[in-house]
Amino acid sequence: MKFPRRTILASTLLASLSLFGAAVAQAQSARTGHTQTAAAEQVTAAAAQGAGAMKVSTAETEKAYRADAARHIYASYPDKIYKGKMPPMVYAVVVLEMDLDATGQLRNLNVIRKPSHAPEVTQSVQEMIRRASPMPAPARLGGARFTEIWLVDKSGRFQLDALTEGQR
Repeated sequence: MKFPRRTILASTLLASLSLFGAAVAQAQSARTGHTQTAAAEQVTAAAAQGAGAMKVSTAETEKAYRADAARHIYASYPDKIYKGKMPPMVYAVVVLEMDLDATGQLRNLNVIRKPSHAPEVTQSVQEMIRRASPMPAPARLGGARFTEIWLVDKSGRFQLDALTEGQR
């Protein structure tokens, strides 16, 4: 009997999330006497609610997680990615700080730098991030806070600093 590959992958992911949550809870219980950490509870609860399609990052550092989040954004907007090296003068640069919980849900989005000549770019970037949420769950980090730089061309296509191909 053949099983659809996605069903098997979703089941495996769901089981892995449950095992991960149990392992974290057991380790935390041994150290502090509590039954589960907040991060393990959030990941386990999301898995239990049928979030079989929930993506989980295995990144152990925020720098590595930043690249995972950037790949997720690229996958969410494949037609908006600027292919190749960016032009010497980009149209706009937006610098954002993203704060995510253990399930990858956006807790806070802080604009650090926005282009005064193109306020529509900042709004568009913020909307894209919100629509792409949740990000992959930073399971090993229990949440993540990182800064990302958006390089935006006049056409509206972009590259993220974490995955940029550079400039001409």
